[in-house]
Amino acid sequence: MALLEILCYPDPRLHKIARSIEVFDDRLKELVENLSQTMYEAPGVGLAATQVDVHEQLIVIDTSDTRDELLVLINPKIIWQSEEKKSWREGCLSVPDYFDEVTRPDKIVVKAQNVQGEFFELEAEGLMSVCIQHEMDHLIGKVFVEYLSALKKARIKSKMKKRFSS
Repeated sequence: MALLEILCYPDPRLHKIARSIEVFDDRLKELVENLSQTMYEAPGVGLAATQVDVHEQLIVIDTSDTRDELLVLINPKIIWQSEEKKSWREGCLSVPDYFDEVTRPDKIVVKAQNVQGEFFELEAEGLMSVCIQHEMDHLIGKVFVEYLSALKKARIKSKMKKRFSS
């Protein structure tokens, strides 16, 4: 296993749209292992392949307290979302040390594939729902700060540029 470098906002590679995964092979299994190891080490509760400069529709999530309930979602699609919205304080491994409120649908149903290519559906609410939506945003080139006001977004971009240019 290898730890992967996590891209930091405002790196333009974070805005690339991920392509769907068609081949379910050993390369994909190794990518899942490396992505999950990177997420656990960071430490985070979710990581999208886009965040490590791999532009494929793959996310890993583990919201458990024991950090032993890895969820792998390949080619995920939200097929239902509640009208009820909820605001959560979100953070992101690509925007270190910054947290802010984002409002999203409270409950979702997502359809995805596992590492063998088998389809499954998952109903999620609360933190799991937020995490799935947050990571899926990465697959379409969107970072959570884009939900914030223009002023907050500009402030974060400026801080991140200063932090990573020194």
